[in-house]
Amino acid sequence: MRYWWVNQNQTFRHEVAGGYLWSPKRNANHARNPFYEFMREVAPGDVIFSFADTRISAIGIAQSYCWESPKPSEFGTAGQNWENVGWRVKVDFVRLENEIRPKDHIDLLRHLLPDRYSPLQPNGNGLQSVYLTEVPLALAETLIGLIGPESEAIVSRASEVVPAPADDLDAWERKIEQLVVADTSIAETDRLALVRARRGQGVFRDRVGQIERRCRVTGVDDPAHLVASHCKPWRDATNVERLDGENGLLLTPSIDHLFDRGFIGFENDGRLIVSPVAHQPSLLRMGIRMGEPVNVGAFTSGQKQYLEFHRDAVLLRAARK
Repeated sequence: MRYWWVNQNQTFRHEVAGGYLWSPKRNANHARNPFYEFMREVAPGDVIFSFADTRISAIGIAQSYCWESPKPSEFGTAGQNWENVGWRVKVDFVRLENEIRPKDHIDLLRHLLPDRYSPLQPNGNGLQSVYLTEVPLALAETLIGLIGPESEAIVSRASEVVPAPADDLDAWERKIEQLVVADTSIAETDRLALVRARRGQGVFRDRVGQIERRCRVTGVDDPAHLVASHCKPWRDATNVERLDGENGLLLTPSIDHLFDRGFIGFENDGRLIVSPVAHQPSLLRMGIRMGEPVNVGAFTSGQKQYLEFHRDAVLLRAARK
C-alpha cells in the first residue's frame, strides 16, 4: 500500500462524485509533469487523501491501475488548457464528516513533509502546482490520526480491493473507429483495413507477420494463437501508423493484454520490462516472473521508435527510489 495526496480544487466535485482521478499527461507546453506522471504509479489498494479548498474532505481507495482516457466532459471549462487525453484511475471516495485543515496542524505536520514533491508549503498552504504526489508513511499515519476513527475504517478496506478493469478504454476506441468509418475522405478499402487493424487483423497483421514469427515472450509460433499488437496503440496512432507493420508485435492474447495496458514493455535491446505496480500473482499465472531477466531479441529500427512511444506514454511506471 502507498499513500497519495491529490489537490482537487478545480475538479473535486466531479472526481469524488464520479469515483476517479484524471490528469493530463503533460503540461500545456508538452513538458513532463511529475505530478501527472505519478498517476502511472498508483495501484489498487492505495490510499488517497483528497485536498480541496484548504481541507482534506475525502479519502479514497484506488480500485484500478492507471489507463489512458479522454478528458471527462463534465469538467466543462475546468482545465481548458489541458490535453484532451490523459490518465485515469478508478477511486472509491468517501466524504469525511471530520474534515481537517492541515494548516491548523502545520506545527505537527511540518517536519513530516517530504523534501521533494511536498503537498504543502512549510506554512501549511497548498501548492497550486501539485496534482498528485506521494505521502510518506509517517505523514499519512498522522493525518489518519487527526481525522480520527472514520479514516481508520476507510483505510482498513484497502486490503480487500479487487483490481477493476479500465472500463472506458474500449468505448473510447470504438468512438474513434466510428469516426474512421464515417470519414469519406478515406477510401473504403482503407477504412476497412484501419478498422480491422484495431483488432489486429487484415493488412496490419499481414505486415507484422513479415517481420515477426512468434510471440516475443512465450515463444508460441502457431498463428492461430497470436494477436498482432500495436506498439503505439491504435487509439494514439495516425492512420499510417495503424497499418505500419513495424508498429506491431505478434503476441499471445494474455501478453497482448499486458502490453496494451502498460504492465509490460520492451527496451530497445530486447530486455523485457515488467511494471512493479502490476498484480504479481496474475503475472506469474501468465508466465512472467517479477525480477527474472528476459531478453526477447533484437528489434528493427522502426520498431524501436514505436517502442519508445510505448515506454513513454503507455508503460506503467516503476516506483521511485
